[in-house]
Amino acid sequence: MAKGTKALIYNFIGFGLLFFPARYLFDNYANFTGWQIPLAAFVVATILSPKFKALRTNDGEKLFMSWIFSKTPNEIKW
Repeated sequence: MAKGTKALIYNFIGFGLLFFPARYLFDNYANFTGWQIPLAAFVVATILSPKFKALRTNDGEKLFMSWIFSKTPNEIKW
């Protein structure tokens, strides 16, 4: 599988792992109604989810992850 495809899949998984619990929490514990619930969950998941990117380097294509809780992008060696 190409590194760009892996990055896209990891981005979807990372977003989903944060979106669905956030949606549940906003639905049950916040005073939001209707469209506010998925919008709030979307904003939280977008900000907190890790971002994956495939970049071409001199050594070939590599997969990197950037996250709000880390200062520098980390290379993924899976």
